[in-house]
Amino acid sequence: MYLATLNGMAMKLKHALLTLLLGALWISCNNDDDGGVPGTVVPPRDLAEVAEEDEAAIQEFLQTHFYNYEEFQNPPADFDFQIVIDTIAGDNADKTPLSQQVNSRTIVLSPEDLDLDQADVDVPHTFYYLSAREGAGIQPTTGDSVLLRYRGTFLDGVAFDAIPNYSWQILPFFLRGYREAMTHFSSATEDSFVINPDGTTEYTNNGVGLLIIPSGLGYFNDTRQVPAFSPLIFTVDVGRVIENTDSDGDTVPNFMEDVDGDGDYLNDNTDRDWERANFRQLIADFQDSDDDADGIPTADEVDVVNGVVTFRDSDGDGTPDHLDADS
Repeated sequence: MYLATLNGMAMKLKHALLTLLLGALWISCNNDDDGGVPGTVVPPRDLAEVAEEDEAAIQEFLQTHFYNYEEFQNPPADFDFQIVIDTIAGDNADKTPLSQQVNSRTIVLSPEDLDLDQADVDVPHTFYYLSAREGAGIQPTTGDSVLLRYRGTFLDGVAFDAIPNYSWQILPFFLRGYREAMTHFSSATEDSFVINPDGTTEYTNNGVGLLIIPSGLGYFNDTRQVPAFSPLIFTVDVGRVIENTDSDGDTVPNFMEDVDGDGDYLNDNTDRDWERANFRQLIADFQDSDDDADGIPTADEVDVVNGVVTFRDSDGDGTPDHLDADS
């Protein structure tokens, strides 16, 4: 995981952090249970069938659980602004269920998106998110770097991962549902950063949220991190965002390097054939300073005016120069 020592000097941290974090992995834990042997991929089930099951399980969870919204509405003096989820029952029977408080977005996937050998049928996958506390900063794109704390659990409340200290994440390396949901949360502002007497760090106007994703937007049948076909819950505390993160320093922000617009940055590699032919490491466009391997840096093949990036097409063939080795 990416653990960074904060000093409030974001501009100095930017390039060093992005370089350091490119190879980082998402979740560090393994799980031993019926979902499959850790580190394996179990035989995939039908994508539509699993999506339907996940949606039913998530809906049941939303209708039978609540979060500590009353504390967020009227914070006690010592409140830590952390989301706590509990079951609606007994003394909590009158609580408002999450189903009445969350927002949602639907992303349409096909088996091909998950490299599944199944009939190519579009399958809607809905994720749910809730902003318990609006941050005073900015919302990230799916390509940005975000400084946050988080906790991941299954629907039964069992935790599979947690980062208690603010850590950097480059969202293109993370789960599709996670990075899409993160765009709905706002960060803190830089001037709200404080170092407590005990050495811990804190933001005073950070965003705090909850997201729930079906397995198709998570790991699906890959058990290297969690059991197969597991819907996931994350609570997040968003400290900072590097706006328009540019991982490879080519002046093109990461969010503009999802060339095919499918939400997956890692499958956009314009010079893949050249890299293979020359026995080079395959590098996605958002990590590659020369996207078309024509020897001209991408930064020299695009125009930037007042921070706005535009793409040239010198030969008028419909392909921008920085993605066209012939121009």
